[in-house]
Amino acid sequence: MRESTGGTRERIKAVALELFTEQGYEKTSLREIAERLNVTKAALYYHFKSKDDIVASFVEDRLDQMDALTAWSESQPATLETRRELISRYADTMFGGDMPSVMRFFEQNQTVFKSLSSGQQMRGRMMQLANALCRGDDSPAAQLRAALSLFAVHTSWFAVRAPGITDEERRRLALEVADELLAAIGTPRDGDATPTSPANARG
Repeated sequence: MRESTGGTRERIKAVALELFTEQGYEKTSLREIAERLNVTKAALYYHFKSKDDIVASFVEDRLDQMDALTAWSESQPATLETRRELISRYADTMFGGDMPSVMRFFEQNQTVFKSLSSGQQMRGRMMQLANALCRGDDSPAAQLRAALSLFAVHTSWFAVRAPGITDEERRRLALEVADELLAAIGTPRDGDATPTSPANARG
């Protein structure tokens, strides 16, 4: 039953995203989503009470992914190899499943996204990931490079407009740019037992 319920939620989200993309968020009703799913509105309400609830579920999925990445990074040494692996895993989440469509939806519906409490949490999670990427180097330049490396990945969907470019080519280009930024971030010296703290990094 749990698997069936989870599968239904995912199907609702997939169909809703299709309709939001096809005809716009404001013009799509819950009734239309239910009709395309061939279910009653009551069945739809069991899972989601409003369109905002559906959109919030996309954001919550993204927050969960970002939390998992941050937790993983904290268990690793603060090295360039860890930074490269972290940004690669981040790119995997951005280019996998229906995330490209979700990100395009958010880009086209900034007002909706910003009005959600879960959407407002996204900025904090991005900063956590940026901090993980520059762990061991607390310089302002490192902080900026870490943030820009994330920006390179998640804006590649909008900034790269070359006709015919594939998702894999887009991902590879984004990671190339991110790697140029990450390579300039300092790493702990050989023999350091732990990543440098802000105080030690200046010493």
